[in-house]
Amino acid sequence: LREIDDVARSYDSSISQASATIAQSQREVLIMNTAGVNVSDTQTRTRCVVQTIAKNSEGIQSAHEAPGRSVGSEFFTEFSVDEIARIAASRAVTLLEAKPAPSGNLTVILKKGAGGVLFHEACGHGLEADHIDKAQSVFAGKVGKQVASPLVTLVDDGTMGDEWGTYRFDDEGNQAQKNTLIKDGILNDYMWDVLRSTKLGHQVSGNGRRETYEYVPMVRMTNTYLEPGTSSVEDMISSTEYGIYCVALGGGQVDTVTGEYVFGVTEGYMVENGVITYPIRGATLIGNGLQTMLDIDMVANDFDTWTGTCGKNGQGVPVSAGQPTLRVAKMTVGGTAQ
Repeated sequence: LREIDDVARSYDSSISQASATIAQSQREVLIMNTAGVNVSDTQTRTRCVVQTIAKNSEGIQSAHEAPGRSVGSEFFTEFSVDEIARIAASRAVTLLEAKPAPSGNLTVILKKGAGGVLFHEACGHGLEADHIDKAQSVFAGKVGKQVASPLVTLVDDGTMGDEWGTYRFDDEGNQAQKNTLIKDGILNDYMWDVLRSTKLGHQVSGNGRRETYEYVPMVRMTNTYLEPGTSSVEDMISSTEYGIYCVALGGGQVDTVTGEYVFGVTEGYMVENGVITYPIRGATLIGNGLQTMLDIDMVANDFDTWTGTCGKNGQGVPVSAGQPTLRVAKMTVGGTAQ
């Protein structure tokens, strides 16, 4: 923690505050019921969160970086705490130098991992079977229909390596699975728990989750991601005449019934004539999840994930979301540039 603090504060003279947290938990799960289920699981998770504040005569900006994995101290063999500190510090410093973002319908490039939270919120929740059952999803009744660009394959995978949302069994005792929700742009299936699968005559998919044993299980995501494509990031940027390059997204809101969403960009840059030019701040992405999926016109061959806690009906569970770098041909951007 002291090393993280030293690295963050020494990154630039404008860094006025830095804080760091290393959190590790181990959860022992035993599930037994009258249907004959008898399973157990040990879930260990480690996360490092670094927050920084940069200040100069122009103002104050804050930033953070917070990777996590479902492992113990092995976390520190995959991640360098120095690099986590540098990313958080550089993001805050960059925002000090940023210009107000433009507004309008622009091409948007989402860096690998950065857009995971957008697809988690704008698409993933709409593919949970309880929303489908209540007809509260824009994806209701669309199985077998095109709901995204042919470049898009969306997966929810509770077995995905050491990702934040990985487990052996869900909180109803069903084995975690890899579920392909959208295949080549065609809606393939939803995510299911015992209640909805029994009611609607469908197999469970290992997505019955709850915060602790004190809560009722419900349909939840695990590790939800878009599979990589074949384009290169360099070609994606060089073929973009005018748009923004989003490196990190912040909080947002989504309406699962309509698919409408709003997300803030916490680190972004302008792309002009095929070149990344200057940093921007105050950008907001506004759109419809269904339309955004249809408007994806390039998907890169890289990949990264985002670590977070998903809230639903008062319960929070660990999840991850991910995607390769991708380009949305047209998206509404709200900015503050005059």
